Amino acid sequence: MRKMFALALAMALGCTTFAFAEDDDDDKVPAAEVAKIEETLNTLGCSGYDDLKKEQEGIYEIDDAKCKMGTMDIKLDKDYTVILISRY
Repeated sequence: MRKMFALALAMALGCTTFAFAEDDDDDKVPAAEVAKIEETLNTLGCSGYDDLKKEQEGIYEIDDAKCKMGTMDIKLDKDYTVILISRY
C-alpha cells in the first residue's frame, strides 16, 4: 500500500512539474517581436527591462522597464502600441 501511494505521489509531482515547464514556453516572445518591442520602448525613453511576456490575445507585458521617468510596468497591444504604463 505504501509503495503504491509513493508511486502515485511521485507521478503526480512529475506531472505537475511538466505542466509548469510547458507554461514557461507559452509566453516566450520570438526575437523579431522583441526587436519591435524594444524599438517602442526606446521611443518611450526606456532602455531595459527585467521580464518580457506575451499574454493571451497578443498583449505584451514588460516588467520593470528602466525608463527616464522611473521603473515602469508596460503593456503593449499586438501592434506594439502602449495600452498601459504603471509605476513599479
